[in-house]
Amino acid sequence: MLNATLSDKLDRLRQIFNESSQVIVAYSGGIDSTLVAKVAFDVLGDRALAITAKSPSLLPADLAAAQVQAEFMGIKHQIVQTEEMNNPNYTSNPINRCYFCKSELHDTLKPLAKTMGYGYVVDGLNADDLQDYRPGIQAAKERGVRSPLAEVGISKIEVRMLSQYLEMPWWDKPSQPCLSSRFPYGEEITIEKLRRVGNAEQYLRDRGWKGDIRVRSMGDTAKIEVPSDRLLEFMHFMAISDLTKSFRGYGFSLITLDLEGFRSGKLNDAIVQ
Repeated sequence: MLNATLSDKLDRLRQIFNESSQVIVAYSGGIDSTLVAKVAFDVLGDRALAITAKSPSLLPADLAAAQVQAEFMGIKHQIVQTEEMNNPNYTSNPINRCYFCKSELHDTLKPLAKTMGYGYVVDGLNADDLQDYRPGIQAAKERGVRSPLAEVGISKIEVRMLSQYLEMPWWDKPSQPCLSSRFPYGEEITIEKLRRVGNAEQYLRDRGWKGDIRVRSMGDTAKIEVPSDRLLEFMHFMAISDLTKSFRGYGFSLITLDLEGFRSGKLNDAIVQ
């Protein structure tokens, strides 16, 4: 049962799509864009289309999960290739890297929407994202993208509450931003480095770790982050010698565990705003 405030937000979210003829959802498979896709489909049916951008910064397992979720919801789903890795403004990894990523995404989706007769593109930006450093927000705004969750003030925790209410099995799915977010600003991003980080995180998932986890890449050092209250659990859960051997096989020469623990957006601490 939803409280009155959250019930009202869900009604307002549905109303946005009731006022739409048809929309494209920029759908990463993450919990936020998946909620948007779910509500869009519930209201619009086949007049809603979810599109996922395939690139080296998306884990193959996450692309596969996005496909499974779309099929479960019933929404039409397409995959498009984006080429942000061809843009040196992106691969040089400046502090506004996300701007160039979202520019590439929406410069791909906007013409598709026009060609296919869809009114506009929506994304999964939530109200909490507006409080973080997110240069990609500007790129989306410049291209006329709407952010229904942010428009009605739905926070991250409310995304999970609504997803559970709507009986979405992945309501407690950990956040999984693109792999490029694993590198400190200024360190060049390459396909090889993305693959190395992706292999490391997939290794931890395949060993059964559930919940938030990141492998930050700093040169040839892998810095593993898990929630601070789960550090001891991680040490007992993982076979450290096997982990170290595998990570070295991926190309890391030093493997560390961040004692501060996982915190979303930690690399933004280095930005002087």
